Amino acid sequence: MTEEHDQQSGRSVGPATGEPERLARMGTASIPKLIVEFAVPSVVGMLVNGSYNLIDSIFLGNAVGEIGLSVVTVANPIMIVFMALAMLVGNGGNALAALRLGAGNRDAAEKALGNVVMLSIVIAVVVAAVGLNPAFLDWLLTASSATDDVRPQARIFIQILCFGFIFQCVGMGVNNFIRTAGAPARALGTMVIGLVAATVFNFLFVIVFGWGVAGSAIATIAGTACSAVAVLWYFLFTPDVPLRIRWRWMRPDLRVVGTIFAFGFPSFAVQAGMAAVNFVLNYQLVRYGAMSPIGAEDALASIGVLNRIGMFAVMPVIGIAIAIQPLLGYNYGAGKIGRVRKTLWLGIAAATGFCVIEWAVIMLFPDAIAAAFGITHEGLMAFTVFALRVQFVILPFVGFQIVSANYFQATGQPAKSIFLTLTRQILFLVPLLLVMPEVMPHIAPAFTGLDALYFAGPISDFLSTFTTALFVVWEMRRLRRMIAAEQSAAAAGCPSEPADATGAAGEGRSA
Repeated sequence: MTEEHDQQSGRSVGPATGEPERLARMGTASIPKLIVEFAVPSVVGMLVNGSYNLIDSIFLGNAVGEIGLSVVTVANPIMIVFMALAMLVGNGGNALAALRLGAGNRDAAEKALGNVVMLSIVIAVVVAAVGLNPAFLDWLLTASSATDDVRPQARIFIQILCFGFIFQCVGMGVNNFIRTAGAPARALGTMVIGLVAATVFNFLFVIVFGWGVAGSAIATIAGTACSAVAVLWYFLFTPDVPLRIRWRWMRPDLRVVGTIFAFGFPSFAVQAGMAAVNFVLNYQLVRYGAMSPIGAEDALASIGVLNRIGMFAVMPVIGIAIAIQPLLGYNYGAGKIGRVRKTLWLGIAAATGFCVIEWAVIMLFPDAIAAAFGITHEGLMAFTVFALRVQFVILPFVGFQIVSANYFQATGQPAKSIFLTLTRQILFLVPLLLVMPEVMPHIAPAFTGLDALYFAGPISDFLSTFTTALFVVWEMRRLRRMIAAEQSAAAAGCPSEPADATGAAGEGRSA
């Protein structure tokens, strides 16, 4: 592989010194130590990323009451769409830049970065135009099932987020390039800056100044703006960075743009699916909440608490799944199947440990959790406590499902990974949300249609976990056959065939 020369700094750009040793240790070093090394920054980063929604909800719930939680719930699917757009551009461009850097082509990597910045600006202008279009904004609010009482406040909240979307694109999407540039601690630092700023601004704008829903939205934008400034500072002014944002690479290249969209589409599709689930859920909440004593607005408020807790609970699990991905991929590609199995099971154990701790906290302290979000109404408090315990009853098994689904992606079996991911988020959950409110009251008359919505989540998790377990059992059998073949080849004095990057060699042997 040829190296390029950085004209500004005089450094050689290409494979870093000692890179073979750093890569090789993934196949030789202690697996538990490697998992800890890789997982700590990943888990912390995911927790920081997941804290934004918690902060908004906690401050709004305490300052405005249940109506504030309802506003955030109505806005949630729209916010997920925004995140999907940022991930479409950011994740796709980052994947392309990583490939180009690996090939020693710095100019191509910077071109990917520059095109991501330009695409972020273009998408941000489109999103801001949506915020200025009352008809389209009202259509979004209707699709998100905003009630008459919630709609005015939700419109203000979403409009402000629309105008500040550019900061989210840069603060979250372009942030990933810092990690690819070899500075994971700096990437985490830019996220922490945004979170701390958002917390401070929420306290000032919502609690001190009393700006309510508008103050929370402005605080969120201000926090992401601080993060975006830190990201841009790294690429524009930090000395000796392997990538820079340069004007000449910001001119859109259709081939580069097409590749960015292709690479980023899987992340976009998952987020878009989550948005679709939230649109369906909000519709059902308003429909069956109106038939319930707590009402539609309080039903939205209650699910708002559950959504925030649920999203935050899976963040460390996703962090572990992401962290072990390079370990799984390297050892699978090297044919070290024993290390692959060990990495997978240790990752599942770590994720399950997080889930069990979170499950215990939720089951023991649901009242305190609901109160932290500003829920004080006695009837709504009792319902939220009930909903928390039902919604998260299967949580200890979710870590297994998420890490196992990610395993198939890491070992070059993306179709299986996508299918298993969608079973939990869409394929099982959406039909259950639509069917259970109609069926459950007839089977168990003690429960209403609204109650049934909260049972849909754990049933979906159970079905998804069971389906994933079947895939994992089959995969473990295939890996055992690969180990046996490797041992037989070694005994016969013949070199064994390592698994290729797509898993094709392993699939062929298992056939």
